[in-house]
Amino acid sequence: MLKNKTILIGITGGIAAYKICQLVSDLKKLNANVICIMTKNATNFITPLTLETLSGNRVILDTFDRNFPYEVEHVSLAKKADILVVAPATANILAKFASGIADDMLTTTFLAFQKPILCCPTMNTAMYENAATAHNIALLKNRGINIMEPSYGKLACQDTGKGRMPEISLIKETIIDILKTKKDYIDKTLLITAGATIENIDKVRYISNHSSGKMGAALASAATKRGAKVILIAAKTSVDLPEVYKLIKVNSTQDMLQAVLENYKDSDIIIKAAAPADWRVEKPFENKFKGDSLTLNLVKNLDIAEAVGKVKGNRKLIVFAAETENLLKFASEKLIKKNADLICANDVTAHGAGFNEDTNIVTLIDRAGNTELLNMDTKFNIANKILDKILKL
Repeated sequence: MLKNKTILIGITGGIAAYKICQLVSDLKKLNANVICIMTKNATNFITPLTLETLSGNRVILDTFDRNFPYEVEHVSLAKKADILVVAPATANILAKFASGIADDMLTTTFLAFQKPILCCPTMNTAMYENAATAHNIALLKNRGINIMEPSYGKLACQDTGKGRMPEISLIKETIIDILKTKKDYIDKTLLITAGATIENIDKVRYISNHSSGKMGAALASAATKRGAKVILIAAKTSVDLPEVYKLIKVNSTQDMLQAVLENYKDSDIIIKAAAPADWRVEKPFENKFKGDSLTLNLVKNLDIAEAVGKVKGNRKLIVFAAETENLLKFASEKLIKKNADLICANDVTAHGAGFNEDTNIVTLIDRAGNTELLNMDTKFNIANKILDKILKL
């Protein structure tokens, strides 16, 4: 499965270092070439000889080791490996990574590494929850570093809490997932909208729709995994939002319109997966409305996708059409009206394609009138197929 893949594992000074023996063994069984870098502190928990025996490669310890053929090793390792995995990743090493400190082989290799990096924070709960550690992890995530959440349980210090290294099987699966993911969006910025906007009736009630935001979140997650910088503008959602380059939370359709117009120039591709409310209350009540009957005067919201279509320039605009009848006819009309390059149409009455479903069924229609049916699949898989299609436009 991992034939011709070189996996570089950085091991730091935590008690969980001994578990890396199993990870090295498992990766070797999948035919990966595994090379280990150990910090000085890591050698207090596990010997280089053990890892050399399991990996079949020399363990790298010293930046200035001369007992090998000449090459600038931290640079050559960065070019040779397909992924850098740091496990366990102590609070100290995360702080160095975040600050750009390069005082040993692992930190210098980290700075030179331009391919996927996976860090597995492992430490005492209080250290993990410390504001400094949280800040460093947030910085690394924003720079595109993959961070695995530590597990909850009994720690080596006998405390119980969050801070255990994730199970080796989970780390292995994450490595495989990262290596399998295409990085064909690495030079692109995507603006993606998600969720249902809300229009206030009063301070308590609002008008909205059934959109869950799952499709938009899936697109943001898939694009991020494929290397894109994602600007995610999210309204009301019923799903956890992925880590992205920039997250903007909004409420109303007018809020979303403003956020889109302020950010679209920074993007190469705009994907309108949100479900903005078509109407808003002309005069929302200042306080909670009291009464037995209520009449609302509604005014039409400006169509966000149509507004973007008028100013998009050379950017690609992808829109969605959630319909209950005449799917292809209505979607094709919307494609032209909004000056979009691709429309993703789905019949929300179909089994497996509703707003709150984890699956979707989508028909893609491009400007030339070509159609492509994406049969029922998870929204994440559908998202990747849409991203594949966008690259062909």
